[in-house]
This record gives sequence, C-alpha cells and structure tokens, in this order.
Amino acid sequence: MSAADPSGTGEAAAASPHTSATAAPGGRTGTVAILIVSTRAAAGAYDDVTGPLIERWATTRGWTVPERLVVPDGPGVGPAIAALLRSAPDLLVTSGGTGIHPHDRTPEATRGLLDFEIPGFAEELRRRGGLKVVSALLSRGLAGVAGSTIVVNLPGSSGGVKDGLGLLDDVLDHMVDQLHGGDHRRHD
Repeated sequence: MSAADPSGTGEAAAASPHTSATAAPGGRTGTVAILIVSTRAAAGAYDDVTGPLIERWATTRGWTVPERLVVPDGPGVGPAIAALLRSAPDLLVTSGGTGIHPHDRTPEATRGLLDFEIPGFAEELRRRGGLKVVSALLSRGLAGVAGSTIVVNLPGSSGGVKDGLGLLDDVLDHMVDQLHGGDHRRHD
C-alpha cells in the first residue's frame, strides 16, 4: 500500500493495514488510527518503534488498524490528524510531539480539532509516568473527542506509550460505550 500524504509535504509514510477477527474485551470491536509524529522517523533516520507497539496493542484487543502514518513534527501534524479523523475511527492515537521542544506541537494541532477534552486521562497519564520517570511530567499531551472519535496524544517514548496503552486498557471500553450513548455503570 502506498503512503498517504495528508500533510501535503511528501514526507508521510504509511504502514500496511492489519485486521483481526477476534472480538475485543466486552464484545466490542473498533478501529484505531495511528499517527506517529517524528521528524527523524519520517526521514528514515531511525525506525518507528512506538507505532508497532500501538498496532500490536490494538490488534490484540481485536481492533482493526486501517492506517498508521508517520509525519515530521511541524505544520503537517494538524492536516494529518484531520485526514485520519475524516475516516471516523473509534480511536485515534498519536505518539510524539507532546514535550516542550520548540517543534513539539502535537497538542496544539490536536486541540483545534477536538469537540471537547478529557483532561483526567491526560492528567492520569502524566501522574503514572511521573512515578517512573520524572520527565513524563513535561508531556503536554491531550485526550478528547472529535465527532465520534476518541483522540489520545501519547509521548514519543516507548515507555510513555506503554503507560498510555495501560491506561487505555483500564478505561477504553467504558469511554467507547459512553461515547456511543451507553448508560453509566453504577458503583455502589
């Protein structure tokens, strides 16, 4: 499959689509779009390691990964997110561009596309990460909803991605159920 280039820069790369027929926990299956934000990975200077982690996590849950893009930090991030949102995945996970480096602008590119934020998710991800590596507290990643899609910005490190996927394991089924009009579970 040839690379889609939502940024218009000619620098995006796509991985092959993968599918799985196994039902996710709770019987719900869905789609996960993945956007890796890394100037060096987009240029081929090193291999993307977080995209495959996210893809394995998704397919293990029985979810389909129709698209995984790699784009450089910078102005192409917003158009890449917008292009992935047009396909209305259940979940869009970004990795990278969430720190305080001058080119880290994934949160800004994301914020303008969200209908609303889910601040507790991002706060808990920073808290959990900070218990292991204090620099996790510098992540400015967001979580929120755009249309019918849950959007989560994860850090660009494999440890940060693993922490984020662990948190998603804890709440994703409930998030998707709520987004699709499910009733609140009672915790008496």
